[in-house]
Amino acid sequence: MEKTKPVKVRPNLQRTALLGAMFLMATSAIGPGFITQTTVFTVQLGAAFAFAILLSILVDIAVQLNVWRVVGISGMRAQELGNKVLPGVGWFLAGLVFLGGLVFNIGNIAGTGLGVNAMMGLDPKIGGAISAAIAILIFLSKWAGYALDRIVVLLGAVMILLMLYVAIVAAPPLGEALKNTFLPEKVDFLIITTLIGGTVGGYITYAGAHRMLDSGATGVEHVREITRSSVLGILVTGVMRVLLFLAILGVVAGGVTLTSNNMAAEAFGAAAGEIGMRMFGIVLWAAALTSVIGAAYTSVSFVTHTGTSDRKRNLITVAFIAFCAVVYMFLGQAPQQLLIFAGAFNGLILPVGFGVLLWVAWRRRDLMHGYVYPKWLLIVGVTAWLLTLFLGWNSLTGLVEIMS
Repeated sequence: MEKTKPVKVRPNLQRTALLGAMFLMATSAIGPGFITQTTVFTVQLGAAFAFAILLSILVDIAVQLNVWRVVGISGMRAQELGNKVLPGVGWFLAGLVFLGGLVFNIGNIAGTGLGVNAMMGLDPKIGGAISAAIAILIFLSKWAGYALDRIVVLLGAVMILLMLYVAIVAAPPLGEALKNTFLPEKVDFLIITTLIGGTVGGYITYAGAHRMLDSGATGVEHVREITRSSVLGILVTGVMRVLLFLAILGVVAGGVTLTSNNMAAEAFGAAAGEIGMRMFGIVLWAAALTSVIGAAYTSVSFVTHTGTSDRKRNLITVAFIAFCAVVYMFLGQAPQQLLIFAGAFNGLILPVGFGVLLWVAWRRRDLMHGYVYPKWLLIVGVTAWLLTLFLGWNSLTGLVEIMS
């Protein structure tokens, strides 16, 4: 596939784009599923969940450090690198990402509807339609890339500030949480692998790295910015998960039993009353909308290439979001079986795509413009990749059970 040189942009715009790439990766990981997972696991494990969060963040850093560096230095998208390594692998990866992103985006739009309902009491379908329209307007804008970067940074900051407020009001047992971060009372490796899959699985793995390519920050000369942005993006995700964990932990430790179908909303209400419920609506809406944007942007980046014009890519993204919105309006949610299959796809995407990138780092210096890849980073990456194989195997096992 023909590779074009990255477009040169002004330094201030490039910095904005890198910040946007960082937050796009982080906010793509922070979706409705993220909020549900964190709440349920906190209720199950209590303070011991802190250890699972620490391990998942460390693995996430290992994955993203490698993904961003290989994509950034090569100047090629993950599927383009896949086809260079073995023709057809890139398109297989693109198909998995696109199908998974399509299904999950229906769920993300459903999440925006629920968020608007919690905020203002509007019908979820109306809220979902309005939110999808907002996402579409971002990509129809003349300054779509700039608008995308600013929106995800703004919404990411809003989520963190609101979560911080609720975490403070909930008054969690910080000493117990800190102790369990390093000396957990209970360890559940299934929960740890689930967290990792939800934070760097599927399209999320490549959201920030592909946005970085469009910023023009590629090549060996940008290694420092690439590394810093990838780590900061994971840390933003980690901060959000820690704050949500502390908020839920404070409520549970205070003697409240969470039993409803929406334990996160119940916890926010218990911590801050009516205003807590409204805040939950804002957090859920922001998390879902940024995931709609991230899923659409990244999925389309897998069926286009570096030479595709911005206008064409944006129009395809608009069609992608519109299709998901129409399906949501008819069904009200993503079909449960499809969500399960898409989750299994995510488990396959990580070892396949990540394995290709590690191979490029190890054996294809020609694609890395002669760059000598750090051995320590490769070892860290391979260790994380072995864990992704375990995740992938679990996904395949789940698919077999569903089909049988």
